[in-house]
Amino acid sequence: MTVPLLAGVPRLADLEVAGQRVLVRADLNVPLRGAEVADDLRISASLPTLRDLLDRGAAVIVCSHLGRPKEAGDPATSLAPVAARLAELLGVPVALAADVAGDDARARAAALTPGEVLLLENVRWEPGETRGDEELAARLAGLADRYVGDAFGAAHRAHASVAGVPALLPSAAGLLLARELEVLGGLRDDPARPYVAVLGGAKVSDKLVVLERLLERVDVLAVGGAMASTFLLAEGHPVGTSRVEEDQVARVGTLVAAARARGVDVRLPVDLVVAAEFAADAAPEVVDADAVPSDRMSLDIGPRSAARIAEAVGDAGAVFWNGPMGVSEWPAFAGGTRTVAEALAASAAFTVVGGGDSAAAVRTLGLDDRIDHVSTGGGASLELLEGRALPGVEALRRTAP
Repeated sequence: MTVPLLAGVPRLADLEVAGQRVLVRADLNVPLRGAEVADDLRISASLPTLRDLLDRGAAVIVCSHLGRPKEAGDPATSLAPVAARLAELLGVPVALAADVAGDDARARAAALTPGEVLLLENVRWEPGETRGDEELAARLAGLADRYVGDAFGAAHRAHASVAGVPALLPSAAGLLLARELEVLGGLRDDPARPYVAVLGGAKVSDKLVVLERLLERVDVLAVGGAMASTFLLAEGHPVGTSRVEEDQVARVGTLVAAARARGVDVRLPVDLVVAAEFAADAAPEVVDADAVPSDRMSLDIGPRSAARIAEAVGDAGAVFWNGPMGVSEWPAFAGGTRTVAEALAASAAFTVVGGGDSAAAVRTLGLDDRIDHVSTGGGASLELLEGRALPGVEALRRTAP
């Protein structure tokens, strides 16, 4: 029997926080445009936990990573723009420490009073973060009295701030993390039927394990994006100059054949939007999926393919979508992604968008408020649905009393 994902995980409401300094590991890893936040989904998603703590009299210390800094102090990965946007959304001042768990962070944390918020600098400026360094975890824990894990987007990483600190402080799951586990756990264990999964994006290899697991559970699997070309090649269709993972073709063919033998409706593209080159201004052309010219590449699913996915979504009881259907940032090749997003928004099914580029797409289209759950974790969502244990969640189950 599958163990519910929240079983044994301490909840935020049970954590005594009044008058305490609470370290919140959030996921504020947002895209930047210059010195401003380009998409504040992850900041907005963190607000309920932060507001709950402030309302209950805590002094809040927030910890997050941003990007993949090459060295400490890299100004391009400073959390300064995040601090500014967090203050705007939260409605209270947010001080930014000059370091992660050094002299400035310690001084500011020691002086913090209930109702105040301190944001530490990019935790990945510390090389020990990604190594799960115990010394860094101890320094972070030394800033606070309590710990709240709310970074679902980083919960699949055994990093110091994610999996190390909970062993050292009384801890609990934040509201965001708990909601992600509740929703995605429901899809993993007991989805409404018919259960439809829509997978897109660039690489089959990134999603091979989750593909196997989904094919054991779903009623309909629809495939789009660049990865669809590998599926089409496995069925003997020409793919022109489209991106293909040759080493995955045989495996994909075996998986699809086995799934269809079990009665899974596997929907591959029947038409594609192709172009002569990978460029935003390339001339788009719609062709049948079994007639891709040798000098053309697929950059989106075609209108008939998108309509077939929309039909499945409209008839569904639950839908999980991860990955765009084409190069959705280019208008000429965004039609498939737009159609799928609009279908989810209009569906009576329980709809979940699994983070990453598909989450960005529904927000860009202004449809996120019509989706039941837009996940903040692309990789974490997939690993959870694969059935993997998430280090950030397991660490909370073993939290100090």
